[in-house]
Amino acid sequence: MSPLAQWLAEGADRHPSAPALLGARADWRYDQLLSLAERGGVFLRARAVQPGDAVALAGAAGDLTLAALACSAANAVLLPLDPLTGDDAWPALQALAGGRLKRLPPLPDELNVVATRSVPAGKRDDLALLIATSGSEGAPKVAMLTHANLDAAAVASNLCLPLSVGDVWLACLPLHHVGGMAILCRCLRAGAATLLHEGFSAAAVWRDLHARQVSHLSLVPAMLARLLAVADGVRPPASLRYALIGGAALSKPLCDRALASGWPICPTWGMSETTAQAATLVRAGVEWQPGQVGSLLPGLQARVAADGRLQLRGGQVMAGYLNPAWRRGCGLDDGWLSTGDLGVLEAAGQVRIVGRADDMLISGGVKVHPLEVEACLGACPGVRDVAVTATPDPVWGDALVALVVGSAEIASLHDWCQQHLAAAKRPRRVLRVDALPRNALGKLSRQSLRLLAQQRQPA
Repeated sequence: MSPLAQWLAEGADRHPSAPALLGARADWRYDQLLSLAERGGVFLRARAVQPGDAVALAGAAGDLTLAALACSAANAVLLPLDPLTGDDAWPALQALAGGRLKRLPPLPDELNVVATRSVPAGKRDDLALLIATSGSEGAPKVAMLTHANLDAAAVASNLCLPLSVGDVWLACLPLHHVGGMAILCRCLRAGAATLLHEGFSAAAVWRDLHARQVSHLSLVPAMLARLLAVADGVRPPASLRYALIGGAALSKPLCDRALASGWPICPTWGMSETTAQAATLVRAGVEWQPGQVGSLLPGLQARVAADGRLQLRGGQVMAGYLNPAWRRGCGLDDGWLSTGDLGVLEAAGQVRIVGRADDMLISGGVKVHPLEVEACLGACPGVRDVAVTATPDPVWGDALVALVVGSAEIASLHDWCQQHLAAAKRPRRVLRVDALPRNALGKLSRQSLRLLAQQRQPA
């Protein structure tokens, strides 16, 4: 068996009655969940899934959790798919895998097979998980994560944000993303419980934070904003020790609002290629500034390349990108991963993210990153959300355009920029919008922003 099933078996031996998985379908103790995982492994083997096979499956959170446990028990490799886009992405993913993926429907809730802890014979593989990713906007890639990657990432995260038996981590991130799957790994590794939500509902999360004595929570900034609206100024329960905020840039106004309401905010940075969490600031304070994501997790090394990109190496860095030959090391240089993020390594090992390398703009011959201008505008009174893009201009090259959500007057925004930004970094136009284009994880769609700015060109 591979890591998830192994951790589950260890948990069942040490604390069989401890809660392991809590969800809408049922609540499972460690001994019960181990039996379910073992039955899932038998079910897969009966359908010709051999050790080392790569299994792709689309489904909701509960489906993917069961699939992950079953694949681990069967020593198979899981590629979790987004149920909304899995069909469209399938041809490209299968091509990346050289045709070696087996696609299965969701496993049935009732697995009427005899559970067994026997380890299946046959070819073993060190791969445990495949995670599809395309960065911000680009061709699909698949990160190959090994047993050792999952273990190193879970151990490091649990050292950073202490997690143990009796703790509850609420999981409302999609399980086909590494952030969602990583929560399951951390909890099983620590003997804690995963509280699984099928999608995100701010009202449901707020209710369960109180009802289920949640200790850990992972959110993207857009989810945090909706939770603050539902909470309406009420502090979260005292049981909540860590609110991990990542997946997209956290703005200063949103962070300040959360801190003022007593939320234990922990800005974080990571990616599929690093098995999720790579750096975390444990407990931001009022002095926090956008881009500050704290220290690297134990076991990771970082350096800044000549082009400003952060590069990482360590036990939780992927084995490489999936390719038809399944060759390891694809996308790595002597073990170093060159990320798509521009960053700075500050004093005491602190990491600060400047922005995405492919988002860089050139205004009046000066390199300008949207995140820098967004951070400045986000501090202007009356701004609730902001994004910066550009349109082609014969004088400026990239003429900066700010799209703003909130009550701030356009003239006030221009005055604010005049006071706080150099000329080349000031937006040429400011547009008021009702909402910004973001994906399910709260990341800005830079392509949609450019189109919106072009459509709103002055006559």
